[in-house]
Amino acid sequence: MIFDKLPVVLLSSMAAEKTSSTSHTIASYILSHCDEVSEMNITDLAAACYVGTGSVSRFVREIGLESYSQLRQLIRESDFSFHPANPEDSYETRRDALSGYIGSAIDKAAKSMDQKQIIRLCNDIHEYERVSAFGLLKAQSAAVSLQTDLLMMGKHIYTSTAYSEQIENILQADKSDLIIIFSYTGSYFSSVSLRAKEQHLLLPKIWMVCGEGSTTDWFVDETITFASDAKREAHPFLLETAASLIANEYAVLYQ
Repeated sequence: MIFDKLPVVLLSSMAAEKTSSTSHTIASYILSHCDEVSEMNITDLAAACYVGTGSVSRFVREIGLESYSQLRQLIRESDFSFHPANPEDSYETRRDALSGYIGSAIDKAAKSMDQKQIIRLCNDIHEYERVSAFGLLKAQSAAVSLQTDLLMMGKHIYTSTAYSEQIENILQADKSDLIIIFSYTGSYFSSVSLRAKEQHLLLPKIWMVCGEGSTTDWFVDETITFASDAKREAHPFLLETAASLIANEYAVLYQ
């Protein structure tokens, strides 16, 4: 199965911040001591990270949670483990099985995407002056790929690695904004910060690129879906494939 959202958000916080930052320090400590943190109070975690309790509270809000107790509960419920292929198989067997699976998953996903929807998104990208693309951790690589490809065609779109900055940008968006979300499971909008302002999310036009069968939120306007079995190994490549198909269709239409 795909990684739980909490580990992904914590890893995103680490990736987006300097190693000397408070957010990086807290996220790193939680990931390295998740079992211990699930039993710590906020004062204990602050002391372990050599920061104040106010810094921990701010960090909790930045990753979209309502309270420190909610963080502890999510830690208890989340799977922080990595499940490898059968270690008893030879390296060659594991290598060939992985590459074969990823290749077939990409082919299946690409063929399952609706060209009409891709063209509709390309038209929106062309028409909207303010366009943003976001995702969490590996999904964010698809947003960066789309940003890079469109920039080569003279179309500027905004993205950010930091989850807190993504949320801030989305909550400041209005009817002049187009927002593209890459989310393998469709769960991007599950943070408390966004849930508290769902009515505001009706203002921008929101597209979501996600796996088939994902449950998208009621305020998401349009979707592009692809065939997926929800396994970890292929998911970044499927999102990258979707981003590349969007960029290629945009080039055909507008370059």
